[in-house]
Amino acid sequence: MSERFLQSSTPLFGLTLLKRLPLGDARGFFERMFCDEVLSAAGWRGTVRQINHTYTQKRGTVRGLHFQLPPHSEMKLVSCLRGEIWDVVVDVRKGSPTFLHWHAERLSAENHCSLLIPQGFAHGFQTLTDEVDLLYCHSEAYSSEAETGLSVADPRLNIVWPLPVLELSGRDQSHPLLTDEFKGV
Repeated sequence: MSERFLQSSTPLFGLTLLKRLPLGDARGFFERMFCDEVLSAAGWRGTVRQINHTYTQKRGTVRGLHFQLPPHSEMKLVSCLRGEIWDVVVDVRKGSPTFLHWHAERLSAENHCSLLIPQGFAHGFQTLTDEVDLLYCHSEAYSSEAETGLSVADPRLNIVWPLPVLELSGRDQSHPLLTDEFKGV
């Protein structure tokens, strides 16, 4: 792919694990976080419309599972800059052979991995350490009218969180369980 990234496929078509390859010396290291040419080859479409940073204090906290409805569907590039997370994505693409299947990867400051999440996936994570910083690149700007999510405890998804869920926002607690009427986006 590039001398600065390694690319791996996942069981969910279009979801890509990227390993950044830092250049280091006695002073520290340099690491490329986003390269349009390289990420376009991995599936990134369009421009970066928004960059977000999250800080989470407490181990066991879960954020998610979030996604935006069309026409505001977004791709995300998620990178962990401090600490470690269990990063989970759920395929919500209408007609997908892996519809409502989930996949998770450990992202950490030490492993230098990022997830390239295509449109049509819900995303969430659980902190495996205290003091976690994440950086997100988004292909679309946030739209409160298009924002929605899935319950992290939905029995149809049966997500296995590595730790007990200790912290969950009121908004994330209010996401409804899936019904048979949900056919995807």
